[in-house]
Amino acid sequence: MAVTLRRRRFTVDEYHRMGEAGILHEDDRVELIEGEIVEMTPIGRHHASVVARINQFFSMRLGRRTVVWPQNPLLLAALISEPQPDLILLAPRPDFYARALPQPADVQLVIEVADSSLAYDRRTKIPLYARAGIAETWLVNVEANRVELYRRPDAAGYVEVRSPTRDERFSPLAFPDLLVTPADLLG
Repeated sequence: MAVTLRRRRFTVDEYHRMGEAGILHEDDRVELIEGEIVEMTPIGRHHASVVARINQFFSMRLGRRTVVWPQNPLLLAALISEPQPDLILLAPRPDFYARALPQPADVQLVIEVADSSLAYDRRTKIPLYARAGIAETWLVNVEANRVELYRRPDAAGYVEVRSPTRDERFSPLAFPDLLVTPADLLG
């Protein structure tokens, strides 16, 4: 007799209550993706260094024009998801998002830094951000030493995808006056 396995999906509220009840802890490396609790890979030294470099780059150049939100949750309620991108640039708010987690309308740019998580980021997280309507996502590929720009979201993913050369200049859609190169982000 064949057994059919069923997955138990969780709502965002149930996910939060698990944290409040101590089932999930602040230091647990998990995120909610389309109702499933997904364990994230550990952060390696090189990955951490690139995230720190990107954090400093945007903090110094954009100052109060953005809230730099590193490795913190992003609420995608319509998709029953709460991923933790490596870095998000958010519209400034006086409370720094203390009253409510940021949502897609607050996002200026999402950045994922990938080494061992590259396939997962490309197949799962990038399409999730597109379906949420996030205008722009960057994937910083540590192993290949390159940046992939994802723009113009629709239900099937991002319509525009490109990878600038190492010294090519480009700008985030939200900050057309800011010039960036992959070398700025990767070192």
